Amino acid sequence: MPELPDITVYVERIRDVLQGEVLRTVRILNAFVLRTAMPPVTALEGRAVVDARNLGKRVVLEFEGGFFLVIHLMIAGRLRWLAPHAKTPGRIALAAFAFDHGQLVLTEAGTKRRASIHVVEGADALAALDPGGIDVFVADLAAFRERLVRENHTLKRALTDPRAFSGIGNAYSDEILHRAQLSPFALTQSLDDTAIERLYVATRTVLEEWTVRLRTEAGAWPDKVTAFHPEMAVHGRYGQPCPVCGSPVQRIVYADNEANYCARCQTGGRLLADRAFSRLLKDSWPRHIDDLA
Repeated sequence: MPELPDITVYVERIRDVLQGEVLRTVRILNAFVLRTAMPPVTALEGRAVVDARNLGKRVVLEFEGGFFLVIHLMIAGRLRWLAPHAKTPGRIALAAFAFDHGQLVLTEAGTKRRASIHVVEGADALAALDPGGIDVFVADLAAFRERLVRENHTLKRALTDPRAFSGIGNAYSDEILHRAQLSPFALTQSLDDTAIERLYVATRTVLEEWTVRLRTEAGAWPDKVTAFHPEMAVHGRYGQPCPVCGSPVQRIVYADNEANYCARCQTGGRLLADRAFSRLLKDSWPRHIDDLA
């Protein structure tokens, strides 16, 4: 799923390309993607784009008259900028927004169709779509601590909760926790002040570093948005050496997600139990990173 660094770059490029431009026509190519009926999506036609912003992991285009187009890319949704009369990319195209000098096209790979579009009128209607997570670049340490320990969850769950923190998902939570040298399954209310401050700094630093990197890589438009980058420390790098200590990166798979971590850097060498394999192997399950040698 595109997370805050990816969404930030999308928003910046949309603002550069579309601010002040008039939306001429809207084509909804898969009816399921439009999740609102009033106001109709055609109400945006003939209106100029005033601004672009993010709302957590959502991309928001503001139009004249207080109308907002809210796009949630979910896991496989992507935004493409095409020439005015270019053919939309087959069955993966969900919607196309035509301007005088190009088309903004929402696509989604796969068949699950989770991406969504909302059209709302007024600031209150837009705010109703906000899950409420704080912006870590605006929040100070006290606000970060308050939100982190409000409920006693694992760090992985807390960082990826959109009601707690804005824009952080599976990929960057892995990177943040590795940078902070904290276990993904440590409980939020068990952390001391030093660990919380370390997590706060790591969160801001990792997100800022990756935003700068992706902004540079994107060029005129971010055409290759992915959650997996070879420069990442642990995310998507199971079995590969940790860039800090050289130990093989570990992972735990659960539901539709996974946590990637370095046992030596983050858990004192202890291997976290995988719900499936640890139960299967029982006493044969390795307990320490050195047991893998």
